[in-house]
Formats: sequence, structure tokens, C-alpha cells
Amino acid sequence: MGWYQRISNAFRDAPVLPLDCGSRLVLFSDCHRGVGNSNDNFLKNQHLYLAALQHYFQKGYTYLELGDGDELWENRSLARIIDIHDDVFCLLKEFCCRERLYMLYGNHDHCKKDLRYCRRHCSALLLPDFHFLSGLILHDTISQKEIYLTHGHQADFLNSTLAPLSGFLVRYFWKPLEAVGISDPTSAARNYTKKHKTETRLAEWASQEQKLLITGHTHRPMTGSADSPYFNTGSCVHPSCITCIEIKSRRITLVKWTLKTRDDMSLYVAREELEPPVCLDTFQIRVPDYAGNALR
Repeated sequence: MGWYQRISNAFRDAPVLPLDCGSRLVLFSDCHRGVGNSNDNFLKNQHLYLAALQHYFQKGYTYLELGDGDELWENRSLARIIDIHDDVFCLLKEFCCRERLYMLYGNHDHCKKDLRYCRRHCSALLLPDFHFLSGLILHDTISQKEIYLTHGHQADFLNSTLAPLSGFLVRYFWKPLEAVGISDPTSAARNYTKKHKTETRLAEWASQEQKLLITGHTHRPMTGSADSPYFNTGSCVHPSCITCIEIKSRRITLVKWTLKTRDDMSLYVAREELEPPVCLDTFQIRVPDYAGNALR
């Protein structure tokens, strides 16, 4: 199966979430929550992420995580990750209890696609019937346009079809090397050539299908245009910030959360818009002529 079909298949049974002027959604991806050791790339930005999460919870946003939320290639135990980052998961549970939480799986946490795995490891944290999705579709009830959400690893053969092998290599080969400063050259987030190839494929799929597509995976934040309806949330493991995408009043905004200093030298967490908001009406994308899957 080729990369184009793999991306399309991510939405084959994707549920549909209505979107209107009152909707408030925030999209995160690639948190890579770990176990608190030197390989836990999320740890350095946990305070930024938690501050952002509290902001979105208080403002009534629905939280959407587009995969690779937990680093389950390098770590065997999800319970250990939950224990280390319990304050984060407690807040995620609050989103879940208010039916404001949707989570997708990526290549680094592809084991979550197994419902039995979720019941065994996630039922105590979230709701008993909570499951992770390969894709999610946002249906704009005003323009009838749709936004397609998935992790994005489907564009990469090594991180999709060969994901189990890649996970094995990361855990037992690249993880020890990362500890001494050697990066995994097969990673789309760290290998520029691989990153560019993956982004080109995702953008091509969006253009060919005439669909607005939002993914993560490459860790590079990106805002789409009328000619290229492809967005990327970025990640939560940037050196000094985290990035995400907000959808509010039918406008899409790429946002950065970072640490800043006031005149009195006190520190605070700041929200910055990386690009001006983009209205959904900007995109001349195909309006579906079929009824989407009922939201589960």
C-alpha cells in the first residue's frame, strides 16, 4: 500500500465532530511524554504545556491530541508515564469527563489503536470506553467544509507500515545513542530530508483531495494557504517553547507558548500568535456530498 492510500485510510472510519461559530478547539501533537529521565524530551516544557492546558480548560476549549502524546517506543510502561506526569493527566481527565477530549494515535504510541490495550492501561485514567482514533473530521456546519485531522506518519513507510520495527530500533538502539547526543537519522522530526519529503506528501494529498489537512509528526509548525491547505501543529518538544493550533470562531491560529520575563525580572508563560488567524472561508476546498460517520 502506498503513502497516498495510507493517508486516505486514516479517515475511512473517522468520526465527525461538528464545528460552528461557537466552537473552541485546541490541537496539540507530539508531546512525547516520557518517564522523567534524560530521554524525556517533554519534561523541559511540562510547565509550559500545563499552563497552556489550564488556560484552554478554563476558556472552555475542547482538547484534541493528534498522536504521539506518550513516548511508548522508548518506554514500555504507560503507567510510569502517567505517574511521572500525573498533574497533566489529571487535567486531561477533567477534559474527558466534560466530553471535551479527543485523542489520536501516532507512530510512537500506535499500540493505543488496540482497544484491549486502552481498556487495560487507560480506563483508570480516562473513561472506560475511551479509545484512540486514527483520524478525526471536523465538519463546519456553516460552509459545510471539512477539516481532516491525523498524525501524519502515514506518509512515511518506515514510521507506518514498519512502525513495530522502527519502535524496536528506537528502544534498543537509538535511545542509548540519544543519551550521548546522537540523533535518530530515521526520524522525520530530526532528519531534514525526511521531514521535507513527509511534508511534501501531506501537502500533496491535501491539494489533490482538495481537503484541509492538519497533522503533526514532523514537529515543524506550519500554516496553510488557499493554494496549499495543509497545516501542522508543531510539537511540545521544541527547545524553548511548545506550539499548537487553535480553532475559534471558524478561524485557525498557529500559537506558541513560551517563557518570558517582565521588567521586574519575574517569569511568566506567554501566548503568542505565530501567524494571523486564517478564516475557513479562505479555503476553496471540496464540500462533501455525503453524510459523514456519526460521532462516537
